[in-house]
Amino acid sequence: MRKISVLFFFITFVIGTDTFLISPLLPTLRHTYHISADISGWLVSAYALGYVCFALIAGPISDGIDRKKIMIYGLMAFVISTFLCGLAPNFWSMVIFRFIAGISASFVTPQVWASIPHLVKKENIVRSMGYATAGLSISQVIGVPIGSYLAVSSWRIPFFSIAGAAFILLFTIIFMLPSIPSVRQGEKQSLVSTYTQLFVAPRATKYFMAYFLFQLGNFASFSFIGSWFTKDFSLGVAEIGTAMFALGVGNTIGSLFGSSVVKKLGEAKSLFVSLVILIVLYAVLPFSPNLITAEIVLTLVFLIGGFVFPVFMSTMQSLSTTARGTISALSSATMYFGTTIGGILGGILLNHVSGFIGVAWFTTILYIFSLFVYRSSGLFQGTPKPIDHHKMKENTH
Repeated sequence: MRKISVLFFFITFVIGTDTFLISPLLPTLRHTYHISADISGWLVSAYALGYVCFALIAGPISDGIDRKKIMIYGLMAFVISTFLCGLAPNFWSMVIFRFIAGISASFVTPQVWASIPHLVKKENIVRSMGYATAGLSISQVIGVPIGSYLAVSSWRIPFFSIAGAAFILLFTIIFMLPSIPSVRQGEKQSLVSTYTQLFVAPRATKYFMAYFLFQLGNFASFSFIGSWFTKDFSLGVAEIGTAMFALGVGNTIGSLFGSSVVKKLGEAKSLFVSLVILIVLYAVLPFSPNLITAEIVLTLVFLIGGFVFPVFMSTMQSLSTTARGTISALSSATMYFGTTIGGILGGILLNHVSGFIGVAWFTTILYIFSLFVYRSSGLFQGTPKPIDHHKMKENTH
């Protein structure tokens, strides 16, 4: 179990580094490509849009094929597309390569979340997801700041480095990861029927809607933290990397050590408390009088974020026992759809509203809506048992 957890950690670390890399590089890329803040949001959104569009297909496919094969082919494409990002000669070529990188990632990371319930005991699911989440967190602690430092020499070097790391990881997966056959392997099922069966599950629609609202607010803010630090605190690209380090530390602590708190509070209460705290923190964030205060508030935000993310994933995985690849892919697609819209709206708000208040309060309002949608779903009154669509199908014959 430990080897698998470590491998999944590195998968999410590499993909996460690539996902979040654009945020601290936005000021540099804006200058390189001579684009405005409004347009620069598309460098974030292109990756997310590619992920969203193809995750919806990758999920159902992975529920009928060995998940290891899906990871291998997806990572091959990821290596190539990320390397090409480092060669992008202009804005639109970068948008295209980021879009393809997003498509590639959509065939990799959802398999991590879908595989965990198959490979670990039920009582260890949240903990294992916490380690996978920690890979995303560490990508901010180490990957993104290092990318920022490397970008001082050339903004292309971080992309080449990620491609190289992913290439090494590809061979590690081939030799270390066991075969992960799907419960429905060999069955033929249309995309429509797969999603129709999933949303038969109680609360599914509201769970995904609440999660979308959360991620829309989350990435509207996260994508432009670096730009805010440059605009209001006059930080350079290397200094942004240092500032992001503290945020990543908070996220990592929440990811690694949050599972014990979740066991005491329960998943539903943990989610409720986390959302309430995040609402308060984002409401006060834009009034930070200096960089140190902003760093403290954002570190707390990221700590809570690292704590609650495995709860989000575990909650949605509880919807079904036989469509976990679809759930994982749809969860990721929901997150990246939020990233797509958040990247566009966040850039507009930052450019047209003084300071960070427009972006932060946009996030605050969306978190409030997310909390109420979760409440209306009945989540805080208890979580129903997951539906086994395979058994349901057998009982109809």
